[in-house]
Amino acid sequence: MSSLLSFEKALSGRKVFVTGHSGFTGGWASVWLRAIGANVAGFALPPDTTPSLFQCLGLDQQIPTTFGDICDYHSLAEAIRAFEPDLILHLAAQPLVRRSYREPLSTFAVNAQGTANVLEAARAVKSVRGVLCITTDKVYLNREWPWSYRENDPLGGKDPYSASKAAAEMVIQSYAASYPWSENQGPAIAIARGGNIIGGGDWSEDRLIPDFVRAVVAGETLTLRYPDATRPWQHVLALVYGYLVLMAGLISDQPGRFARAWNLGPQDFRQFSVRDVLELMSQHWKRPALEYLDNPLPEAGALALDSSLARNALGWLPVWDTARVISETSSWYREFYANPESARAITERQINSWREGIQE
Repeated sequence: MSSLLSFEKALSGRKVFVTGHSGFTGGWASVWLRAIGANVAGFALPPDTTPSLFQCLGLDQQIPTTFGDICDYHSLAEAIRAFEPDLILHLAAQPLVRRSYREPLSTFAVNAQGTANVLEAARAVKSVRGVLCITTDKVYLNREWPWSYRENDPLGGKDPYSASKAAAEMVIQSYAASYPWSENQGPAIAIARGGNIIGGGDWSEDRLIPDFVRAVVAGETLTLRYPDATRPWQHVLALVYGYLVLMAGLISDQPGRFARAWNLGPQDFRQFSVRDVLELMSQHWKRPALEYLDNPLPEAGALALDSSLARNALGWLPVWDTARVISETSSWYREFYANPESARAITERQINSWREGIQE
């Protein structure tokens, strides 16, 4: 890796505890953190897909891991206490809208109570200086309007997933107010809210790009819901980049500047629907047969974030536009299926390409 950027220097040598590191975003974040010299440990459920990015990247052999459920407070607290991290990146979640309809109780337990468990465990370990909690753009009370949501807009959520994430934010706000970092009662806490992320190595259920990949590889039909719904498509690296900048801020000499909620949405203002994304993916790879789902479960039709605060206060900007994001995602999967042993090399190459586009 080339010379470290300023936020990377701040994290080099630090101990970072990542919940959900066995998942898609956790894999990309862990590779970047390790590449800049951070000491990473993780707590997560075992990967539930085959292939899994966690194993394809070799992280199962490289990162000290406790497999467990964040709803198990004692197991989680013991793992954090034993590692004594400087920072916690809290990614573990039940992230799927449609699963939340099937499993509402477990969705609320993982996303809301699980977040409380992480914050309580962090408060009990004095080495922890900062916690970054990852929520979603769906925490906002969605009015289905064309304007972008700002950090001070009301929270809400009609479906169990959205509501559980809004509930998690209430938990976070309570901990931040009740145990303030300025009085040394707890760590500085920040929240990052992002949109729909795509990128190589995601094989999760019920997501557009993984479903596309499975359809292409298996030669099967791809079933689509809400093909004309727009989403704030962004590469996973856009969010991981923001996470690293925020974590560096939480251990700076002014953590209060960073201990708040931040929108991390795409800066590409062109509107891309599910159909648009599928068409672009098809141009870069193969085109599967398509069918449309009748009477799907209700989801938000349009969501957009105003990320001017992160742009102005953090200097955070996504490096790739949507077309480049889809091209890089297609490239990752094409190269992987041509040679599965290349997953780590592809991932590191794309991280370096992203880093080269960052303007400090």
